[in-house]
Amino acid sequence: MISQEPVIKVGVVEHAPEVKGSFQSKFTVANVIGLKGEFTVCSERGTIIFTNAEGQRILSEDQILCQPFEQGTFILRDVSIGIGFHWERKEDETFEGRLRLIAQDGRTVTAINEINLESYLKCVISSEMSAEAPLELLRAHAIVSRSWLAALLERKKKSESGSTHAESTTQRDGEFVRWYGHEDHTTFDVCSDDHCQRYQGLTKIIGNSVAEAVESTHGAFLVDVDDEKICDTRYSKACGGLTENFENVWQDVQIPYLRSVSDSLTKHKPVRSERDAELWISSLPEAYCNTSDENILRQVLPSFDQETKDFFRWKVEYTCDELEELIKTKSGIDFGTLKDLIPVSRGPSGRIFKLKIVGSARTLIVGKELEIRKWLSKSHLYSSAFIVKIERNADGIPEKFILTGAGWGHGVGLCQIGAAVMASKGFKAEEILKHYFNGAELSKLY
Repeated sequence: MISQEPVIKVGVVEHAPEVKGSFQSKFTVANVIGLKGEFTVCSERGTIIFTNAEGQRILSEDQILCQPFEQGTFILRDVSIGIGFHWERKEDETFEGRLRLIAQDGRTVTAINEINLESYLKCVISSEMSAEAPLELLRAHAIVSRSWLAALLERKKKSESGSTHAESTTQRDGEFVRWYGHEDHTTFDVCSDDHCQRYQGLTKIIGNSVAEAVESTHGAFLVDVDDEKICDTRYSKACGGLTENFENVWQDVQIPYLRSVSDSLTKHKPVRSERDAELWISSLPEAYCNTSDENILRQVLPSFDQETKDFFRWKVEYTCDELEELIKTKSGIDFGTLKDLIPVSRGPSGRIFKLKIVGSARTLIVGKELEIRKWLSKSHLYSSAFIVKIERNADGIPEKFILTGAGWGHGVGLCQIGAAVMASKGFKAEEILKHYFNGAELSKLY
């Protein structure tokens, strides 16, 4: 188990034709000392070409390490965030630590920020949540993010010997099931986007709460009380009232501290049938994440997440033609005329992890939850916890598909908005973590 603070390699830009940025203070770049100001990096035949603000080629190497004098910072321009989601955009981001530039594929550049774990966490919790969020929420999230990363690093060590897998795809007659992991980055430890953890550098850090949250939990992890390993602490935006079991989202392994719990003091019954799903998703149950309190949401959500208003219960409508074309584009499969969407398997939160798509040319069961969300949206559905209503013409032919859903994200582990409401109600970080991760305990490891 981890015993000292590691240095984390974060992939900020991957496979870009060029990277532009600026050193805000003096940096040593390979063997060139004292560079400052704007720079441009591109790749030619597998070699990094580093150009300064005057357009002079300073270096040509297969990879270049840029190290600050003392606590220097650097900016990377037009970094993509929210890749593949409805809030995708570009922004300039400021980082501390080292910058490593690597030539890949003979013509692209990958930019990696190398930074100590505790400094990394300050950027993560202010990127995942607002830096103005309640302190106890930030403390809880610091422990969750620290634990998730340490567990990931342990899995990556094991995967080098072939004992774990980053993702899995199962194809057999009538079924296509895929889940996605986080271990598929080979050039760096984690990426900076939602695929791993949001990491937007120093850009979102405001005030002193973020530093206090990380420093007050320094070296603290959630540990599984049974096997004494660091917990693989997952989280998503809003569970919709019930969190989901790990095995319904990722590999078929039951993890005791990642089981479904009610996002409230009131115990809600798990979804066990389609009737249960219809009643649950059509209702507005008491839940911590069932909030429209704009003050809490403004404190908790980054500005672009605040654009999403209907996260607890939501609705999407498609004409039959629209959905046919969307599924064909996203899956690469021509189902012909779409006849039906039939939930085959749901988890206790109501999230579908196997969905039958019935068409005139093809019928197929697709899973797990993220693949379903991808196939039924231009980016991603908010979640796979939805019920399907079909409007048909007089001949019984579908004309419109209406998906009514619950929650935002995969729903496993910590519910970020629910945890924010708990913090606003006076719950301490330790109480929040105990609520979402049954069977885990806090342990200071360095």
